[in-house]
Amino acid sequence: MSKEFRLKTDNDLYVSPSKDRYYTNGMFLTFRHLSKKTKNKLEKTIFEWEVGHKMYSPFKATVSDISMHDRPFAGYLYGSFGKQRVYKNKILTLNLQLGVIGPSALGEELQDLIHQYFNFKKAIGWKHQIKNAPGINLKGSYRQGFIKVSTSHFDLTWTNHAQIGTVFTNLSTGFFTRIGMLPLQEMMNSIAFNTSLNNSNTGYKSEKEAFLYAKTTVHYTLYDATLQGSFLNKRSEITNKITPFHLGLEFGVSVDFHQLNLRYAYIYTGRKSEGLRFNNGNYYGSIQLSYLFN
Repeated sequence: MSKEFRLKTDNDLYVSPSKDRYYTNGMFLTFRHLSKKTKNKLEKTIFEWEVGHKMYSPFKATVSDISMHDRPFAGYLYGSFGKQRVYKNKILTLNLQLGVIGPSALGEELQDLIHQYFNFKKAIGWKHQIKNAPGINLKGSYRQGFIKVSTSHFDLTWTNHAQIGTVFTNLSTGFFTRIGMLPLQEMMNSIAFNTSLNNSNTGYKSEKEAFLYAKTTVHYTLYDATLQGSFLNKRSEITNKITPFHLGLEFGVSVDFHQLNLRYAYIYTGRKSEGLRFNNGNYYGSIQLSYLFN
């Protein structure tokens, strides 16, 4: 299977029916395909197109008093193009995002639809959201195989991510651990690293996978327009100071049925901003569905 459609959705409802704050929703539709060209030392080259949306709100979306907004409402809508270079024991990825932050990102409209569907109260306060500004971000990642035991049911990968732009500028580093319920696939051919696409030139074939995973990362944030407002438009009414360092934890399960892949994750992020009512961080769930085809 050399092509893939993927739908991913993040929401705090996936871990708590009563929680609705901070990073409260994300939706991502992705198309990926394997390059037919081969290069020396490269196992695979994979191209990716994505449309994504992220939504942020204060500790409670129904707070009308502007003085009680412990972080600003914000929406971020973007399209991106990326290229993934897959080597024997490492993976390099580069993505360019173009989009918009502010009312033009339609965060208010999307949250209204979600709240109507689940019969929640209408969100109040979007008129004070981060103002419109263009979003241009460059993202890169580097993953390196670190430890693999002979039983093929456990491995450890060093992961690094960085991005710079008009919406986010940050760095992170950490470790990704897989515990296989079936023998683990190699790094260059696993749903864990989005490298399971194959054709007649790759020398691999898709195998069933099922594993638990854990990821621990340390993040350093230099700039976050969803909190600070964009430096390209300084008219936002509510802005926050960022907390530069925070910890990230992710625990999940992935299952590969050849053409259909499923993943669920519980994600925790440490406090990203000063002045929050909930200083012990934020947590949400993520559900991902992928369909592979030729």
